[in-house]
Amino acid sequence: MDGNKLYIKGPQRMHGELLVQGSKNAALPILAATILGKGIFIIHHCPRISDVKHMLELLEDAGCRIHWEGHMLIVDTRELCNYRVSCSGAGKMRSTVTLLGSILGRMHQVEIPYPGGCTIGKRPIDLHLRGLEQLGAVFEHQEHTLYGKVKMLHGAQVYLDFPSVGATENVLLAAVLADGTTVLHGAALEPEIVELASFLRKMGADIKGDGTPVITVKGVPKLHAAEYIIPSDRIVAGTYLFGAVMGCGEVRLLHVPVTHLGKLPELLEQLGAVVEAEDDWIYVRMERQCRPVPYMVTAPFPGFPTDLQSALVAALSTASGMSFIEEKIFEARFQIVEELRKMGASVVSEDSFALIDGNAKLQGAHVEAKELRGGAALIMAALAAEGETCISGMEYVCRGYEDINSDLKKLGIMI
Repeated sequence: MDGNKLYIKGPQRMHGELLVQGSKNAALPILAATILGKGIFIIHHCPRISDVKHMLELLEDAGCRIHWEGHMLIVDTRELCNYRVSCSGAGKMRSTVTLLGSILGRMHQVEIPYPGGCTIGKRPIDLHLRGLEQLGAVFEHQEHTLYGKVKMLHGAQVYLDFPSVGATENVLLAAVLADGTTVLHGAALEPEIVELASFLRKMGADIKGDGTPVITVKGVPKLHAAEYIIPSDRIVAGTYLFGAVMGCGEVRLLHVPVTHLGKLPELLEQLGAVVEAEDDWIYVRMERQCRPVPYMVTAPFPGFPTDLQSALVAALSTASGMSFIEEKIFEARFQIVEELRKMGASVVSEDSFALIDGNAKLQGAHVEAKELRGGAALIMAALAAEGETCISGMEYVCRGYEDINSDLKKLGIMI
């Protein structure tokens, strides 16, 4: 890798075993949750990615002390005293908004810059604010910041119009120390919600129903520190599985909770792969050209995740026929299409639809990662392409992939 560029000469075939890194989407809300308890938290298998780095800057800004020991993270929240989040990391990632519920829960007021992250659409935070308002919070929109306050959070019947993962997390974080019982209707079902609820229970929270559309939270007077193991990242695992499928590879991914993958194993079989799996590992072998997928739509868990849509588009560009994908989560998720065309793919996208005419012989090219998941998908496409591909914009990929160079080398790839 040269600065923010990665060079790969293809085609190359993935083969081997890999222990998948800790989950970005589980680690960030769990780190936000540490604010709710006074003490020393120990978080194992925490991914050392830029989004986690930025979150830790925010925690330090609030008064926490942070220490790494390999992939074990120690967070001391005893001296937390600042409800204002102002450091530069706040505007760089979406998960800043998750601090709303936890800081409100502990300090009863919060001020954060408007959150940033990937350029994949508007991603409004209205659902977060409405959920927290039903618990008693009042928000003021200032020029560059969002300020919220509450005298005392109280339990309520909270209804989400859409099963937003972030809004579900924020309501949980605010409700655990609220006065009374909160019933959240229309909650997200994602594995990361179950992980957050499990972590909060270890801290002393009373939560039932996580993993279902209705979650009940009985507020408790206080929470304490806890120790937790972050599960492996299901999206990183899915990215590498699609890479193996594109390049007729053979990989075994270890310590991956297979239930977190939803229907992905079935989709890989539909593409023509041989798939074996147990509770905590998955093996995939591909010996043929990908089959097309007549229709696939992204959906909340357990449906096909929007975070793997770019990798699927890349894989289907090499399939033996026509495929059609509908994106129902984010409105700007097809930014990879223009880059894949530079590599010879035949893909047409408009609004929330993409039509992929397979049988492309991908060629190396200079391409640009424009967001996190699309960037990782371009790397997988480069493995299947003839000749050298240069991928710029790797800073996006570093937001969610701890060391993609090392992972690929462990899977037999020369970079």
